[in-house]
Amino acid sequence: MNSFQMAWRSVIRKPVKSILLFFVVFMISLFFLSGMASRNASIATQNKTKQAVGAGFVIEANEANKRNRADKILAKKTEGEEGNFDGVNVEKIETNYGTSWRVSYDNSFQTVLINDMEKIAAVSGISEYNITTAVTAVNPVDFSRIEDDDVDQSSDLLCVSLIGNKDMALDANVLSGNVTIKDGRMITEGDVDVCVISEELAEKNNLSVGNRIQFNDRRNVENGTVFGAEIVGIYRVQQKMMPVMAGDTYRSENIIFTDLGFPEKAEGSTSGALYEKAYFKVADVNQYDEIKKEIQKVDIGWERYDLIDNNGNINKMSQNFNDLENVSQILVIVVAGASLIILFLVFVFWMKGRVQEIGILLALGTPKIKIFGQILLEASMIAAAALFLSFAAAPAASDITADYLVQQQVQKATEQSVLEEGKVAKNAVDSEETVTGVSVAVTPELMLYDWFGVALLVVISVGAAGILTARKNPKDIFSEIS
Repeated sequence: MNSFQMAWRSVIRKPVKSILLFFVVFMISLFFLSGMASRNASIATQNKTKQAVGAGFVIEANEANKRNRADKILAKKTEGEEGNFDGVNVEKIETNYGTSWRVSYDNSFQTVLINDMEKIAAVSGISEYNITTAVTAVNPVDFSRIEDDDVDQSSDLLCVSLIGNKDMALDANVLSGNVTIKDGRMITEGDVDVCVISEELAEKNNLSVGNRIQFNDRRNVENGTVFGAEIVGIYRVQQKMMPVMAGDTYRSENIIFTDLGFPEKAEGSTSGALYEKAYFKVADVNQYDEIKKEIQKVDIGWERYDLIDNNGNINKMSQNFNDLENVSQILVIVVAGASLIILFLVFVFWMKGRVQEIGILLALGTPKIKIFGQILLEASMIAAAALFLSFAAAPAASDITADYLVQQQVQKATEQSVLEEGKVAKNAVDSEETVTGVSVAVTPELMLYDWFGVALLVVISVGAAGILTARKNPKDIFSEIS
């Protein structure tokens, strides 16, 4: 009788112990796979403030990633140190309530990277693309902005807002049909120092196509360099554009579209431009899903971005959704630690039930390594069956686990928002995201990791439990039985 036959007979001879080990290994494998799969979960969210993006894709910088990168940078600085650290500004502020710290980012730290966007634009099936700057507040030099006479302006920046575009026709406001040209034309690629203003702003200042208006840095109104832009178009809106922050600076009538490079100059930026998003137009809508897959294969740092499709859905890796990756990592570690303890106790139970058999084999001169090798073979046969069954159940279990973890993150964010209500500055209208779906993929790679991890736990547990028995000789074992 060979080793496998002996192992199989031993497994079926004690079904209760075998079923116990099977169940334990099955649950361990399932938790391992669920934890690892949740780290790479794709989370579809619906952002209610997103405007339609047409048959195309939008790339935006991911806020969670910016915070993570900033935390890593700040962790390296000396406590109490002020200054600029790789694009993260730290400033000490003395108030009546004591010392506080202000953290802000340079444009270079938080911008969407042009090189990355050019790589995506090169994907086959992308016909056109646009890059849009963040809304930039600048001081109007030779014209008046639109203001609400009944509102106290002392807390406002007293500025107008610039939005730079590589191609204005692909701006989200234009794609949605909300912004249309009343007079003149839109800004196109290659334009320099040009702008398109609202019909309200044009009427208030008696401006028309061909006139020039000027701006400078709002932080240095008196001495900041003045930059002029030629008006090439006047626009009107169907509905007022959503302000990014409260105040007349950001109201719809005071938004001025410019060429891509102008906001950086007018703002007086010393850290480059702040590109907020990029839009990629699909040539053939019938190839939409295929093009999306090709975009996701582009070799860029995807952790920096959110990919938004034409339904306003955002596909985020787990790292990009708050702390889901960290939570999943902790789950895997906790499962590994608990599994090792549980498996050790199971095999101690096994050894105690077979102590007489082990004593007889030792008395007959059977090497200890062979005895425990036989026990390991039995455990491996049971574990293998449990692993295969767990692979079949893993997709459903992983979906449930990832969905639960995501909902916990949503609840945590909601509770944090309530705690911060009235304590922190927010946009005029908060960006409200609702999770519409969570999907995970249990890949062959994850199965391989799971198999290796479970096998390692079984080997360690059998070895640790076997040491307790291996230290005894046959005489000691039989005396314990008596």
